[in-house]
Amino acid sequence: MAPLLSLIGRLDESATQPLYLQLQRGLRRAIENKVLSPNDALPPERDLAEQFAVSRITVRKAIDGLVSEGLLTRRQGSGTFVSNRVEKNFSKLTSFTEDMIARGRKPTSTWLSKSQGTVTPEESLTMGLSPGTPVYRFQRLRFADGSPMALENCTIQAFCLPSVDAVTSSLYTALEKSGFRPTRALQRLRAVLFNKEQAELLGAQERDAGLLVERRGFLPDGRAVEFSHSFDRGETYDFVAELSASETEK
Repeated sequence: MAPLLSLIGRLDESATQPLYLQLQRGLRRAIENKVLSPNDALPPERDLAEQFAVSRITVRKAIDGLVSEGLLTRRQGSGTFVSNRVEKNFSKLTSFTEDMIARGRKPTSTWLSKSQGTVTPEESLTMGLSPGTPVYRFQRLRFADGSPMALENCTIQAFCLPSVDAVTSSLYTALEKSGFRPTRALQRLRAVLFNKEQAELLGAQERDAGLLVERRGFLPDGRAVEFSHSFDRGETYDFVAELSASETEK
């Protein structure tokens, strides 16, 4: 990576805007324009102070603001890095692959298991299915630009896919090809602590805070065809929902 001074330019001591805000604005612009990419490491504070001819206090203040915004993240013993966060809009029913591509990220997956069987009691109750209903189960680790983002477990009614091997990358693409992509979903989000296995897969520490996203996907006729659990790294996602006030009668 080129020196940040060449990317951002010199700070103007005669400007009315404080130096830390000028530096903060330059770093923010570099991140938003993808000049600085997710997981890029920033130089140490002392090096930045020398590059921009400012005090370390000025550098720290600029970085603190971007950490608060979620654009930068500090990793103990490693330094400061461009955040790997992804904004997930709850108002749109999209797949992980679609979300990452829309944000200019490269989605990949590592398959942990593919299997076929019949519904468990929990799946039967949650999806409203009769005991013995055939299903396919998929477990995989999801990545964006090579960084682990989520551990995903998904159950799909078997009639929706020609075989368990029909899913190669995007589950929703495979369902769409078969004519059974969900058009509506109910989603629930709650905080969890990763167990040892989940933490190792996600590159986190045991008992680190994470997010569990549960989804039930439905066809237009109301049949539930998808039941998924996604364990997401808490620092990689911002979940956004658009809210509006209901109109009152005049």
